[in-house]
Parts: sequence; C-alpha cells; structure tokens
Amino acid sequence: MMIQRVVLNSRPGKNGVPVAENFRMEAVPLPDKITDGQVQARTLYLSVDPYMRCRMNEDTGSDYLLPWQLSEVADGGGIGVVEESKHADFAKGDIVTSFNWPWQTKVILDGRLLQKLDPQLVDGHLSYFLGAAGITGLTSFLGIKEKGHVTLGANQTMVVSGAAGACGSLAGQIGRLEGCSRVVGICGTDEKCSILVSEMGFDAAINYKKGNVAEQLHELCPAGVDVYFDNVGGDISDAVINQMNQNSHIILCGQISQYNKDVPYPPPLPPAVEEIRKARNITRERFLVLNYMDKQEASILQLCQWIKEGKLKVKETVVKGLENIGGAFQSMMTGGNTGKQIVLISE
Repeated sequence: MMIQRVVLNSRPGKNGVPVAENFRMEAVPLPDKITDGQVQARTLYLSVDPYMRCRMNEDTGSDYLLPWQLSEVADGGGIGVVEESKHADFAKGDIVTSFNWPWQTKVILDGRLLQKLDPQLVDGHLSYFLGAAGITGLTSFLGIKEKGHVTLGANQTMVVSGAAGACGSLAGQIGRLEGCSRVVGICGTDEKCSILVSEMGFDAAINYKKGNVAEQLHELCPAGVDVYFDNVGGDISDAVINQMNQNSHIILCGQISQYNKDVPYPPPLPPAVEEIRKARNITRERFLVLNYMDKQEASILQLCQWIKEGKLKVKETVVKGLENIGGAFQSMMTGGNTGKQIVLISE
C-alpha cells in the first residue's frame, strides 16, 4: 500500500528561520504485513510545536531531544485509529497516541510506544489530547504547580508571555483556577489580546508590537508581578523581570524568541537583569514536564474535568492535510496560531 509521508528536506541552520521548504512530501510503500507486537494505524491528527525547531538542527542542544535526519520521516505528537493489531493491549478501532508519531498518513508502530486514549474524557474532541488534555496542558498545569508557587488568597499577579499560544492560553486560565487574583497576558496582535480578555478570562492583555511593554506592565500590574509564565525569553522577559517582586517565581516553559539563535537553553539573562533576579531572589529554574510523569494521570484528569466544566477554554488553529504541515510549522513559529496548532490528516 502506498502512503504519504513528510521528511526533513533541509536544515535552516542554527541561526536560520525555518520555512515550509525545509520539509518535503513523498509517497512510499507501507509493508503489507505487521509482525507480533506491532500496530497499524491511520493518522488522524499531528501536532507541530516550538521544541521541534531544535530537532531541525544537527545538534538539538538538549539531551532528551533527538535531531531529525535529512530525508528521513519527521515525527512528533500524533493521534490515530488502530486498523490492525498484533499487540495484546490494542484492538481495531482503538484511539491511540504517541510522542513519536511519524508524519505519515498511515503508520506501523511498536505497541510499546503507544498509549490508548479514552475519547469520553474530552467529549470526542480527540485533538485535545495533543493540546489541553495532553503534553501542552501538562506543561502549563505542572509548570504552575511545581514552579509557580501559587497560593489561594495570596492576591498574586501572574504575567504570561506568548499568552495566545498553546501553553500560554492555558497557563493564564490555570493560574486563575489555582488562585491568582490578577492575570495579564502578552501576545502579538490586537485580535489575540481581545480573545484573551473576552474568552480566556485574562484581566488584561498587552500587544508587544504596539507601545512600550514596560510602561503597560507597570500600569496593568500595580502590585508588581509574583509569577511569570515565560514562553518567549528575550526583551519581553527582561521587561517583565524588571517588575517582579521579592521572592517571586519564573516558570521557564520556553524561549521561542531565541530558538533561531545558537544559544544555550535556557539562555542566560543580560547581566543587569540577572542582577535584579539575584537581588530580589527570583527563582528561574528550567522546567521539563517529562520529569513529572508520575503526576501525569491525575493532572490529565484534572484538566479534562476543567474542560468539561467549561472552566478551561480550549483554542485551536487547525490546518488540513499532511502536505500543509511544513507551512503550519512555519506559521506557528511566527505566531500565526491562536492556541494549539494542529494538523488534521484524516477524519
């Protein structure tokens, strides 16, 4: 059987900007037979995420991420439906997921790499398992739980950068649910600002492309900043850290403004900002959700409950067709998405 797949066509270079042409689609045969322990599935949804930019480099700069190889199939978070199984845990029709799902229309995978999903947890919105009810939701929830030190009734102010992205749009809402009294988002368009305030329950939002971020923060966070959920790094983060309180906390989720630069992760702060961080005893510890997998199950159940109760609103930007995955990745890296960027491969 012939299937479509997407491979890494070229590397953007450590300081380069990724483009759709870094990927190419090709037709390849899928083996007719599966062997013991394997599962054949049809791909439903694929996820494109900022961390993938590191996988485009020969050296990912990280010990837990393997680089994609030239002319080899790319992979990432994916969801599919089982068409044939020779693994005891899976049967035809099961909905399954993996962190390392090949970018193909159909796949044959080792059953040990798969997790079975319960569609009822998300009222049938299967793509949520790649976002709010998956690794994205876990990153936001556990980041706040483990590194945010949010205390109910402590009147804390939270600022979220990259606030209209997959993690950011959830983080602000989770911060509020966990007890923050004021939540301010930073994002890149007026439309995103308005969605954050009108739909996601943020108190205010700043368009960093308009006006002075530091001045607006000063105005919108009169009591300073206690918790900062950082998705972007760079100048925006420097402006936030300047207004953080004594003994406050940075949740280091991502640094997308730095991903096209050859710098270590997490990137060091400029000396003047680092001085402020030290003087005010602000924590800035790297957060890696994979270190908290013992808390995965309970956390996913909490996220799904909030989604069902309408307390956690989920935004997605969905692109159709495997042939458009490179363009979806390029768009997500430049802020073209609101919420989680998803690619629908088949219904």
